[in-house]
Amino acid sequence: MARTPADQAREAVVDAALARLDLDGKTRLLAGRTMWSLPALPEIGLGSMVMSDGPIGVRGLRWTATDPSIALPSPTALAASWDQDLARRAGRLLAQEARRKGVHVLLAPTVNLHRSPLGGRHFETYSEDPHLTGVIGTGYVQGVQSGGVGTTVKHFVANDAETDRFTVDNIVSERTLRELYLAPFEAIVENARPWGVMTAYNTVNGITMTEHRPLVEGVLRGEWGFDGVNVSDWTAARSTAGTINGGLDLAMPGPETVFGEALAAAVRAGEVEEATVDAAVRRVLRLAARVGILAGAEPVVPEDALPPAVDGEALAREIARRGFVLVRNAPVPAPVPEGASPDSPAGLEGAPREPAALPLDPARLRRLALIGAAARDARVLGGGSATVFPDHVVSPLDGLTAALPEGTVDWALGADLSEELAPAGKGFRLSAVCRDAEGTVLGSAPMPTGQLQWIGDDLPDGVTYETLHSIEITGTFTPRESGEHQLGTRGLGAFTLSVGGRVVWAGAEELGEVSDPFEAFFGVPLERARIQLTAGEPVEVSLRNTLDKRYAPPLPGVVFSLVHLTPQRDADELIAEAAEAARGADAAVVVVATTERVESEGFDRADLALPGRQDDLVRAVAAANPNTVVVVNAGSPVELPWRDEVAAVLLSWFPGQEGGAALADVLLGTAEPGGRLPTTWGALRDAPVTQVTPVDGELPYREGVFIGYRAWQRAGRAPVYPFGHGLGYTDWTYESIDVTGTTATVRVRNTGRRPGREIVQVYAGPADLGEGSAERPARVLAGFTPVTAEPGETIEVAVDLAPRAFEIWDEGAGGWAPVPGAYTVEAGRSVGDLRVAATLKR
Repeated sequence: MARTPADQAREAVVDAALARLDLDGKTRLLAGRTMWSLPALPEIGLGSMVMSDGPIGVRGLRWTATDPSIALPSPTALAASWDQDLARRAGRLLAQEARRKGVHVLLAPTVNLHRSPLGGRHFETYSEDPHLTGVIGTGYVQGVQSGGVGTTVKHFVANDAETDRFTVDNIVSERTLRELYLAPFEAIVENARPWGVMTAYNTVNGITMTEHRPLVEGVLRGEWGFDGVNVSDWTAARSTAGTINGGLDLAMPGPETVFGEALAAAVRAGEVEEATVDAAVRRVLRLAARVGILAGAEPVVPEDALPPAVDGEALAREIARRGFVLVRNAPVPAPVPEGASPDSPAGLEGAPREPAALPLDPARLRRLALIGAAARDARVLGGGSATVFPDHVVSPLDGLTAALPEGTVDWALGADLSEELAPAGKGFRLSAVCRDAEGTVLGSAPMPTGQLQWIGDDLPDGVTYETLHSIEITGTFTPRESGEHQLGTRGLGAFTLSVGGRVVWAGAEELGEVSDPFEAFFGVPLERARIQLTAGEPVEVSLRNTLDKRYAPPLPGVVFSLVHLTPQRDADELIAEAAEAARGADAAVVVVATTERVESEGFDRADLALPGRQDDLVRAVAAANPNTVVVVNAGSPVELPWRDEVAAVLLSWFPGQEGGAALADVLLGTAEPGGRLPTTWGALRDAPVTQVTPVDGELPYREGVFIGYRAWQRAGRAPVYPFGHGLGYTDWTYESIDVTGTTATVRVRNTGRRPGREIVQVYAGPADLGEGSAERPARVLAGFTPVTAEPGETIEVAVDLAPRAFEIWDEGAGGWAPVPGAYTVEAGRSVGDLRVAATLKR
């Protein structure tokens, strides 16, 4: 990559700093000092570099709610906006958050693909399509780095499922790697120049990714010109010589890694060339210079050049509503206004005579039935390493109650999702008290939930791992429901559980056999006691864990939980109550959701069904009220067997801390749902790619380049909702398309009654699939552009066509090869709704 004079000046400072380091200083710099930081080297003017997880928010150095973080909608929701500028603005906000928290590098974005709908971590990734993923990821990286904070694009590469992720060998053809899984990384390197990349846990074609010299040194650096840092996923580095020779620069986390003293010894033993170490150190120093912690080097973005401050709450709300995808919006009979004729014109061409279910008319809403556990206790983010602790969360109940007159909203539970013990949450006010072996209090910290997860530097001030003997989660619980409450533990070691000052259980939990070391220490929640409690009456609770060094987690830290389950009511009774509430309402909104046991980091999904009795709930409510709207609070596809029985279906993903306010905006028509599907939604029985479990350690990608909509087309199957699908609150007519060279010019007209926003999507495919020797998708996404228009307005938009839409990777020649011939170039509202077409000769 070409370097500017400023780059060259920084490089001179980097070279001078490198020259002042001896071998031990160099190797120390390549090993993490703590969980999230690198060592400072004052002798060369180098500060300590701090990293943090950051896909949807910046947690900072500690797993704590004492320094809250803005929680944006999930990456899948951001991708559903199909808006690179919005991704860029999200990145600027996260850079602002990072600087506030003293973080120099964000461990994001995640640009692995939705290979199969069963992938458990899809909420943290963008899309099934490499072009859309590359465009959104580019915007994110540009935004973060414009704020002077580094990014690490992850997980390089083919980390597309969670099952056995530490050991799986993904068998992927060269063509498939190039056209699908490497493509987003390549686009981001070319267009955003990321300062970092994270290599994955998994193995690809027999070589673990932290040692994969052909892909790291050959492709990433050699072909693409990447000049940033390659950091391991946490604990992914397995060897010393293999990783450094394979192109890894940073082995994280510290203090125990395969680099540091071990690397210095490998150099002295002749196993590693010191020049290889120098190259890695140079890249780490270059990153330090870019973020402004290397003395004498001007940062890429000086303080006086930082972007303007971003309103985090406002942007979180905007991203949420721009990512909401309206997949169904059926017309419902509406009363004729007084004095109007039932035969009066409907309005502009294309507008329906009967209004659609959404938006709801606040003036006609005397009573709104809001139903579902997630309506009251929204799931606003996914689990795992992307977790942050926002200052507040606006639930659907909060948002709609604030937006409508008092007494309008009537909430009912409908179906209880808390069918198993989960970390203590609503109604608990907790803190963690740390003691030494003599019982002396060393320190304490507030806890947002009953889950204690202190890794590395997360310990409260005054507490060290050496002196820490026991931790007590203590506080009060004010139940929201009367009845029999279950309390329990999750984790390893000796526990004492007390309620109301009385010990209700004492015992120990030992390590079992699991494949994922993190899963072992998070553990399975176990019931320990059942207690009768009364709603509104607080009771003291305490869970003391006496630490056992035999059960230390794979990283320095302490992990265990106080878990809770609310009184269980008869499921049929709950559904009947919800149906009765809906029957007397002007409209019913049912919020259905997944749980952390369905979607989270560390495991894949067994099916696509909604948990519990939620499907039965929707059917019962829809039978009671024809104007039933279902909001789907899930990070990735779920099956919707009742979709044709309800008036409208809105996908909200994991909508972030302002999700409830954004939902009120969209349901009540203040804003339009702006999203389009970034991944195909269909029934699992019809899904073309479902294998995520390795066999004998291997997971072959037998489907080749056919995943997502490409696979559905090849199989000749129609999904429930196709890639790119999404309705708004207006209608669009596609009038024409003209293709010249690398641009498609498309004319669209807003034929609805209100202003609207459309994503003009352009797809390209061979006019004759039989031509050529390689099997190719029928069509691929070649480009897209958002447009806005007033009612009746016509917009002409130029859409750049991606060159790769007309090329394949030639494995024999080892390079990209244009495929000549005739192509059909189509534009429309989704891959399944293409309205205009033209032929292009290549």
